[in-house]
Amino acid sequence: MKIGVVKETHPGERRVALVPAQVKQLVKAGHEVLLESGAGDRSGYPDERYREAGAEVTAERTAVLEQLEVLFAVRFAAASQGESVAADIAALARGQLVIGFLEPYDPNAPPIGALAERGVSAVSLELLPRITRAQSMDALSAMANLAGYRAAVLAAERLPRVFPMMMTAAGTIIPAQVFVLGAGVAGLQAIATAGRLGAMVSAYDVRSAVREQVQSLGAKFVEIEIPQAGAEGEGGYAKAMDEAFYRAQREKLRSVIAESDAVITTASVPGRPAPRLVTEEMVSGMKPGSVLIDLAAERGGNCELTRAGETVEHNGIQVLGPLNIPSSLAFTASQLYSKNISTLFETLLGEDGRPALEKDDEIVSATTVLRDGELVYGGMRDE
Repeated sequence: MKIGVVKETHPGERRVALVPAQVKQLVKAGHEVLLESGAGDRSGYPDERYREAGAEVTAERTAVLEQLEVLFAVRFAAASQGESVAADIAALARGQLVIGFLEPYDPNAPPIGALAERGVSAVSLELLPRITRAQSMDALSAMANLAGYRAAVLAAERLPRVFPMMMTAAGTIIPAQVFVLGAGVAGLQAIATAGRLGAMVSAYDVRSAVREQVQSLGAKFVEIEIPQAGAEGEGGYAKAMDEAFYRAQREKLRSVIAESDAVITTASVPGRPAPRLVTEEMVSGMKPGSVLIDLAAERGGNCELTRAGETVEHNGIQVLGPLNIPSSLAFTASQLYSKNISTLFETLLGEDGRPALEKDDEIVSATTVLRDGELVYGGMRDE
């Protein structure tokens, strides 16, 4: 098949959907790879590397989109705010397949409707089920892992004190107290990284089942006695709770946050606004010089003071709302994403070596949004 990759146009997006290592494997398997010139430049993969791997590189973006049979993308359709999205979709035609982060949750999103009108098939990586067989394709987890790492490093950089204990001739410096709110993939990596940097780490998650994972990383699991039945949703993701639950949770968390030097919040529910877990009053109770890193900024933030893409100063406390953190680690993020999307692509293929989106496979049925323009993702119809 002809697989196409074009430059990402979402503001600030530096990742590329396919790196030379996967190009080489796909070409060896009999596929052709068409690449828009410069698609990998911002992530550290120049055109020459792609040519050496067997890709055909062209400066004509539209030519790539018109010739391809499968588009590998990082952010496309509703997941991209790039100026060329409408034109890119208009260049596609019935029979072509798009694979990437598509933000398919809103059935009324114009880009999803535009893809349907073009008769295009679409597979969304956000919808991948969290099952053992899908781990090698789980791009959300791969990117969250990098986000958790970067959040801990960012907290250490912004905090006006060191993370580890230091015993010097001038005296002993006690370690910083880091609190991670949410122990999913991003949270667990933030815990591990902060711990490696020498901080005293504690964490909390609505899913009490993750207590052992937190403790296995050397961190303290904060016990909050609030009824938590049903806190874990389908696929292992945290489930959205009602406001009464979050109100009781915020009250319990107040003292823990006040004692922390750095707070990293990671709570997110796919397809929904992030739950507000940290109030302005709770931030006001933190020590001057403290830092809060909100990894849920793109979905509205876990903190009331968070402003997406900005740093807010509040009574001497910094509240950071970084956007698209994996893009800041574009070289590594592209490596991981390329492996994820390539593995998913191979899973989609039928016995004839072409996409078989109608086949009886849990991964295929869960991730397929459009099949030849027909909306087949049931979750979208229900929302």
